[in-house]
Amino acid sequence: MGILEVKNVNKSFGGLKALSNVNLSVAENSVHAIIGPNGAGKSTLLNCLVGKLIPDTGSVMFDGQSVLGRTPYEINQMGISRVFQTPEIFGDLTVMENMMIPCFAKRDGAFEMNALAGVARQRDILERAEQMLVDMRMADKRNMHAASMSRGDKRRLEIGMCLAQEPRLLLLDEPTAGMARADTNNTIDLLKQIKDERDITIAIIEHDMHVVFSLAERITVLAQGTPLVEDIPANIKGHPKVREAYLGETAAAA
Repeated sequence: MGILEVKNVNKSFGGLKALSNVNLSVAENSVHAIIGPNGAGKSTLLNCLVGKLIPDTGSVMFDGQSVLGRTPYEINQMGISRVFQTPEIFGDLTVMENMMIPCFAKRDGAFEMNALAGVARQRDILERAEQMLVDMRMADKRNMHAASMSRGDKRRLEIGMCLAQEPRLLLLDEPTAGMARADTNNTIDLLKQIKDERDITIAIIEHDMHVVFSLAERITVLAQGTPLVEDIPANIKGHPKVREAYLGETAAAA
């Protein structure tokens, strides 16, 4: 069993079948990519994983617990963090102020009722935020306003903010969308570093096959809401069903 188990998930919008009998197993501490043409159901599936949508039928289990019926906040507290297609940061705040927000939120529970304890907590938050900026190689940008950074640096900051919550599963929704190639390669290097240094599972939705084949240990291909094939990257590239979904070639012709 994987840390994330999707079983027999179906989701329709009116007469449109967005997901049809989707099964997916993501192994713990792996990088698993979900790919497919536009309209394949990738974003719908991701939204089912994080509580934005509830499947019509089927189950979604994270570490043995159902995520269905839970709010996005509750799912985040279970240990799942999501990086959106467009970086979700506070542009009018500095990089340091952005990083302090998840560090503060992670210290949930009872608030200290005396001033000395409050000071100690604030110092702890500052230290954790500083360390995350060092880990993200952004310490030199701590006083920059986030809105003034490149898209690649905004993405790096957002990933750091997710990691500050100490997730066990990081979901990435097209993390390199709109990036220049240099920023894309830097993001690939960052994600490799995260995987090497942290006890974390990564699931990624991405159109850029350079990113997918640079990172993924296993790939699931969707088409029209239905899983076509799941395999290691070396077996995906020339698979006839994948060629048919992406290139319009029939399996027989391939």
